[in-house]
Amino acid sequence: MEDSIKKEIEQLKRKKDVVILAHYYVDGQVQELADFVGDSYFLAKKATEVTEKNILFCGVSFMGESAKILNPGKRVVMADGTADCPMAHMLDIDRIAEVRREYADAAVVCYVNSTAEIKAYSDVCVTSSNALRVVRALPNRNIFFVPDENLGRYIASQIPEKNFILNDGFCHVHTSIYKEELLHAKELHPDALVLSHPECRENVLEISDFIGSTSEILSFAERSEAKEFIICTEMGVFYELELKNPNKKFYSVGHRQFCPNMKKISLEKVLYAMETLEPVVEIDEKLRIKAAKPLSRMLELAK
Repeated sequence: MEDSIKKEIEQLKRKKDVVILAHYYVDGQVQELADFVGDSYFLAKKATEVTEKNILFCGVSFMGESAKILNPGKRVVMADGTADCPMAHMLDIDRIAEVRREYADAAVVCYVNSTAEIKAYSDVCVTSSNALRVVRALPNRNIFFVPDENLGRYIASQIPEKNFILNDGFCHVHTSIYKEELLHAKELHPDALVLSHPECRENVLEISDFIGSTSEILSFAERSEAKEFIICTEMGVFYELELKNPNKKFYSVGHRQFCPNMKKISLEKVLYAMETLEPVVEIDEKLRIKAAKPLSRMLELAK
């Protein structure tokens, strides 16, 4: 059954001129059939480079929105239209206006995990893999980092010369990784290095051996001479880690390293989306133009 679904998807992909983009956090079976798999930055960049008329996005809603914002002429289809990111909604434009009134020179630095509306009211977008590079390149001293507080705090620790105003937002997967659980995992696997995503809590990052985006965690694990790793991010990344490093061992911290929205995406849903080319991502053109500016600025500054 699984093989027949994959075969149908491959045939429809060619017939309908579709490219499949998938995030590292979706199910391994879906990553296996995707044309490109990556983190948010890679996928945003790749969406501007593909030549196919149709983009099928295996990820959550903000990712599909970003692809549409950057590619208005393409049809962007979500594998699951209900797959959303709670963090993307943990800020409103009134709070942005409030900070701009308080800090005249504030740059609103918007994590790509946000709605199109929040992007439209921001100065530049960032991902976890380019945030440090982009923020350093900004002339502004005051940085309003939205919506993720943990990532903002981590970037602030790397650029002490700038003043960061943080937002009360978080990723429920990464904040559910606790220091006590990590310490227990370290006891169980004393030779393992701890690789953590900067969306994790500060006290988890303090006892990590490496901090980086999903793609940076993958690169570190591949380059490292160590043979065991404790991974502090969503467990979908284990598919790629184990694929690229068959002789290394990877451990989770606990059972909560799981994004239910990312896991909504199945082979059956990919097939249905491929057959119907629905649900389509649609964005008001005025909003799209405004939101495109900070995304395009990100791609420029992150080069």
